[in-house]
Amino acid sequence: MAGSFRISHIAAGLTAVVVGYSSSVVIVIEAARQAGANDAQLISWLLVLGLGMGISCLYFSLKFRMPVVTAWSTPGAVFLISTAGPFSLAEVTGALIGAGVLSLLAGRSQPLMRAIERIPPPLAAAMLAGILLPYCLKVFSSGTEYPLLAVLFISIYLVGSRLFARYLMLVLLVIAGIAAWVLSPADTPPISLGLPTLEWVTPAWSLSAFISIGIPLFLITMLSQNLPGISILHSHHYKPDNRFVLTGIALLQLVSAPFGGFMYNLAAITAAICMADSVDDDPKQRYKAGVAAGLGYLLSGAMAVAIVSVFTMMPAIVTHLLAGIALFATLQSSLLRAMEEAHYRQAALLTMLCSASGLTVLGISAPVWGLLLGVITLGVSSGWKRQLKT
Repeated sequence: MAGSFRISHIAAGLTAVVVGYSSSVVIVIEAARQAGANDAQLISWLLVLGLGMGISCLYFSLKFRMPVVTAWSTPGAVFLISTAGPFSLAEVTGALIGAGVLSLLAGRSQPLMRAIERIPPPLAAAMLAGILLPYCLKVFSSGTEYPLLAVLFISIYLVGSRLFARYLMLVLLVIAGIAAWVLSPADTPPISLGLPTLEWVTPAWSLSAFISIGIPLFLITMLSQNLPGISILHSHHYKPDNRFVLTGIALLQLVSAPFGGFMYNLAAITAAICMADSVDDDPKQRYKAGVAAGLGYLLSGAMAVAIVSVFTMMPAIVTHLLAGIALFATLQSSLLRAMEEAHYRQAALLTMLCSASGLTVLGISAPVWGLLLGVITLGVSSGWKRQLKT
């Protein structure tokens, strides 16, 4: 590796892990419960997910020298909560393997990858801005209930971004830990410790489970997670071999599904943290934040027993403040890229607003609809201009 790791690389990587876990680990735990997992199997889910994300972050970031960050599929977990109940854990496992097979076929599709890579960078940046906007707004909406804490975090951000920019996220991580400890109730039970173990679940093949869980889970993850993840990489001028990455993620899914690896994808929000300008002045060195995130995920997997205790008790206000402020710089740069060229501004504006709206239709999330709206707007605008010229 060229050069050494800086505190900013490590801080960004660890922040990505903390934000990723704290924002959705409770959802994953509930998904595992609804799928029929017992306590040992629940811990196995978190262990294999941590190992899978850690290994993939490390491998892809080192291979491409880019901050390629993976994550579990949060929309996929939400979907499992609402649909897994009628099926046994073995049938759910079989459906997860089926979703992995579909992901593998999609990852090897050259036409699909070419279509994704042709997305205009301003629209990708606008979609990213729309994804980030609600997270950043929570920094201020949180001030209604905890005004002093919000002022403290914002003040540290303003001062730190000028006086100790490279160490800003490390300082915020420390402050977040202290705040979580102070806000925890006095009767909070002690953190459980112990080494996690993997629990194998023999899959049962059910056509009903595959149609009800496997196919929708694949579509939700591909359209709502992988597509934004690829767009975010491109908006930061990183272009790894997407077919190779998606194929690797799909193979990881197939191997880990019997242990609880329900769905992996390219990260969006947490990846953006590792790509921010504050991570390193040289974009070619920001891959080290992806490596740090991988190491953090491996550590999190090894601490699955404690993670269940910690993140189910962390106050939401701390998560909102930490995630929102960590994404300020990325939101700013995304807005600048989205609106830089006049030709794309209208399409970029609609893309951003729709992506931030929270709209969900046919199980497809707002960022995908936002990007589709932007592409249509751009096509109509270009066609209209050609009509006027003739």
